[in-house]
Amino acid sequence: MIASQYKIILPSDYNMDIIRKRVRDNGYKTDGFYGLKFKLYLITEKGINNNLQNSYSPLYLWKDCEGLNKFLFEGFYDNIITSFGWQNVNIGVPLIDTTTHRIKDAKFLFEVTGEIAPQKSLNNFKNTIKDTIPKIDAEYVVVYNPDKWKYHVFYFIDDIEKVKAEQGVIYTILYLSQ
Repeated sequence: MIASQYKIILPSDYNMDIIRKRVRDNGYKTDGFYGLKFKLYLITEKGINNNLQNSYSPLYLWKDCEGLNKFLFEGFYDNIITSFGWQNVNIGVPLIDTTTHRIKDAKFLFEVTGEIAPQKSLNNFKNTIKDTIPKIDAEYVVVYNPDKWKYHVFYFIDDIEKVKAEQGVIYTILYLSQ
């Protein structure tokens, strides 16, 4: 599997209803996309859920790199380039994926990030990360990037109160494509 996400930062006065309409009109187009486990159409809004900025930040989990390659290099990503300009696409490797069909009930995605410090061995890192991340009653995915030695934990949240005491980014899920 491989994860990808681009985070498009929008002006603080940007009308986020434009993004909502874009997703409402087009989100279904990635339903059943080749190699896609899921795509979350995510936004943050300045001043809502402690977010400091407006953003459109779709998150993808691919079954393998072929689906991602098809998306990026066969014209589908051109819609992003045309609408928002050239964007960096962050790539990560899933380490833990506890998701089931229940993710469709999530209204929010909560992201926690961390660094993987230099150490003598990464032999038990998967167990270490399970012990280190916040204990939130939700399905989650842990994605890491060995190029930057960072990790991201994405929790699928149905009730925002579950994460109010935690530090991280709360995204609103506009649509889940599978």
